[in-house]
Amino acid sequence: MRDVLGHMREMLRSIARGVWIGTHRSMQYAPHLGAVLAAVLLFVSGYLYFGIYEPSAFFPVKTIVTVPKGASVSDVATHLADEQVVRSALAFRIVVAALGRNGEVRAGDYYFDTRVTLTEVVDRITRGVYGLEPIRITVPEGAATYQMATLFTKKFPKFDSMTFLLLAKDKEGYLFPDTYLFLPNATAPQILATMERTFYDKLASLEDKIAAFGHPVHEVVTMASLLEKEANDFEERRQIAGVLWNRLAIGMPLQVDAVFGYIEGTGTFSPTYSDLEIDSPYNTYKYTGLPPGPIGSPSLSALEAAVTPEKTDALFYLHGKDGKLRIARTYEEHLLNRRHYLE
Repeated sequence: MRDVLGHMREMLRSIARGVWIGTHRSMQYAPHLGAVLAAVLLFVSGYLYFGIYEPSAFFPVKTIVTVPKGASVSDVATHLADEQVVRSALAFRIVVAALGRNGEVRAGDYYFDTRVTLTEVVDRITRGVYGLEPIRITVPEGAATYQMATLFTKKFPKFDSMTFLLLAKDKEGYLFPDTYLFLPNATAPQILATMERTFYDKLASLEDKIAAFGHPVHEVVTMASLLEKEANDFEERRQIAGVLWNRLAIGMPLQVDAVFGYIEGTGTFSPTYSDLEIDSPYNTYKYTGLPPGPIGSPSLSALEAAVTPEKTDALFYLHGKDGKLRIARTYEEHLLNRRHYLE
């Protein structure tokens, strides 16, 4: 582009010299004409550089810009100008022609992680330099699909959260929490398919333990999603799993606080007394048995804890103010633990 600007400046200088020669005599009567022409030349050069060559302040950084298949140079120029990628459609066409690349625009998705000049835009669009470097993203353990949708929306321009939530409606808990690498133009179906495939790949490592435990996979995943929220330590999860499976066996409500963050879509789980009366099948205070499904995506650790519970007669547990887990076989023991470690 600097060569192009140089040619344009030379043209302006030639015009200025022509005007100077043609009006040499008249300059005796207009001594300031040369200064005026120099000012005009400076103004035009500045406009070409700052008004056309330099990227717009509204340049779509970290955004996908799509060049349609079969689009002409003129169509692409107009589209890029509309998207604020270039300041001038005409300037884009001129530079394409000046570089001898007419008809060479390459269709596809282009990702701009920084603002780039007109020349760089032309170079990338005519050579197909898409800039699609993988983006690293970590999905936290225990995340629910609505939380994932928010996370991906912030990172991927082509990600549609509504599509993701619609497709993930029956896949809660079955999208593995992990660190992934996706291209910037990754779509909701692509991301969901990768996460679901990863879940089943990870689950395969526990296939024998799940089979030996004897509970359906859906129950295991649902239990694991509760354990994920109730403790961070593998051994504590095994202890809590022993308590919760015991409760299920005798038809006792699970009374897991973590479900309320899922019910209310807040991610928090410090229920009030009024929350305990919420009429939701996920309310483990109001209804016995496991919730209808997982309340988030469990880690491999939580999945393993769900099928290797610690053998115990306990029916109660709590975490004290010191963060330590206490379990109890009877309600009286549980109340004693509350007085000693919570109140």
